[in-house]
Amino acid sequence: MAGNVAEVTDRTFAAEVLAADGPVLVDFTADWCAPCRMITPVLAELAEEEAGRLKVVTLDVDRNPETQAAYGVLSMPTLMVFRGGEPVKSMVGARAKARLLRDLADVV
Repeated sequence: MAGNVAEVTDRTFAAEVLAADGPVLVDFTADWCAPCRMITPVLAELAEEEAGRLKVVTLDVDRNPETQAAYGVLSMPTLMVFRGGEPVKSMVGARAKARLLRDLADVV
């Protein structure tokens, strides 16, 4: 992942996402997922523009099945916003940046 998008794992998820001070957008992704690759540059732009207000991370579901199972993620990409250690919003599927910003307006 480019830009300010960090990769989290089953091992680092609690510290990087659940214990974060502000909202965290988690991109549940997979290497084989074409829509996931389409949204990668959108998330990189978002991470750069919203730095300080929103943390953006990615989690590869094939390499981190525990976290995927814990949150019932079945479709890729799933974008989930966490705040205070709890998921507060979930969106499935790639989307344009303008739509993503609208979708995030009530949680960021």
